[in-house]
Amino acid sequence: MIPGKTSPGLVISAPRSGAGKTTVMLGLLRCFAGAGLQIRPYKCGPDYIDPAFHLAASGSASCNLDSWAMTPELLAAQLQPPAALALAEGSMGLFDGVASQGACGTGASADIAALTGWPVVMVLDVSGHAQTVAALALGLASYRPDISLAGVILNRVASPRHERLCRLALEEAGITVFGALPRRGDLTLPERHLGLVQAVEHPDLEAAIRLYAAFLGENVDLAALLAAARGGRPLAAPRMPAPPAQRIAIARDEAFSFLYPHQLSAWRAAGAEILPFSPLADQRVPEADLCWLPGGYPELHAGRLAAAAQFRSSLQHFARTRRVHGECGGYMVLGAGLTDASGQRHAMTGLLGLETSYQTRRMHLGYRKAELLQAMPGYAPGQSLRGHEFHYSTILAQPDAPLARVRDAEGALVAETGSCRGLVSGTFFHLIAEAS
Repeated sequence: MIPGKTSPGLVISAPRSGAGKTTVMLGLLRCFAGAGLQIRPYKCGPDYIDPAFHLAASGSASCNLDSWAMTPELLAAQLQPPAALALAEGSMGLFDGVASQGACGTGASADIAALTGWPVVMVLDVSGHAQTVAALALGLASYRPDISLAGVILNRVASPRHERLCRLALEEAGITVFGALPRRGDLTLPERHLGLVQAVEHPDLEAAIRLYAAFLGENVDLAALLAAARGGRPLAAPRMPAPPAQRIAIARDEAFSFLYPHQLSAWRAAGAEILPFSPLADQRVPEADLCWLPGGYPELHAGRLAAAAQFRSSLQHFARTRRVHGECGGYMVLGAGLTDASGQRHAMTGLLGLETSYQTRRMHLGYRKAELLQAMPGYAPGQSLRGHEFHYSTILAQPDAPLARVRDAEGALVAETGSCRGLVSGTFFHLIAEAS
């Protein structure tokens, strides 16, 4: 594929998590898509939940842009084909990443702004302060000279007087204010222990998105935002990962949904056939060359999975002759048992000896770099992979051969090595890309 240039775009970011980025992002996506604009949404960093919300709001597929895990060639592949407007939702605070350099940066949203040339729109939660917001914005604007601040959207504004004080200070500092969102308590998305409740589980996501769009349309200068979009940065020659098999059976339901969108789109683009099935519905594994169990929330559905006899027997039969791989929650289901939050142990598929517990909870979070000790689907021993781990379950036993030597972003070894037995393998990290 011929290298191209970045589309006009904006990065929607904030100084911290919880400032209102997602509400603003979903409202903007619906407003611009509803106006007939060709939109391409993105999520900065390793979040696998938000892209489904972006799709619901815009009607366009969203994918991740990750400066720590993705090579320039893989990032370039995510940025094509061009669109009239790209909107990238940041993660955490604008400059928040890890301490070490990865493939293209530290994983910070600011890296994506610098690599693409997209100006940053900061969502500033102004509750609890007024004129001080100008000092905050000036600091954000000047911290990295390789990014540009287009302006700000004020969120959780208490009153017209509060808005006036904030606006005056920002205008005196030369910071553009695109809009001010009054404080409201009915614009929050439900959450659970790994972040937002999944888009497919939201009780009425369409009504919520319409509400966000109306709220943004009333309080933000959309024309000025659109005019602030920039792009045009040259891209590397794009390259996507090759599919690990020709026919891939993938578990897809409320217990198995965490798979990075760029993986699926790359596999499909290369001609692989994707065959979804539902373990929760006790469906048999489809006839395929490979079965892949993504992450998700098996700890919330352990009883149903334990009772899914048809799924379990078909997976055990499949694994006798063909490869099976699980990530995080999928890895847990490949194990011997899973203890839920109440302390009850549920028998899983038994293809690995792994025992995990959600009753004994501790957060495991961060980037991972793995050097494979054994083969896994699509990759040979000795290859290095980059991924991300985020779960609260604890390993009680991991008796099988380790799949990889796994380190965190700073190079420290971690205990979650993954494991393998015969044709079955699994990892606690979610694969993002092969390391360069």
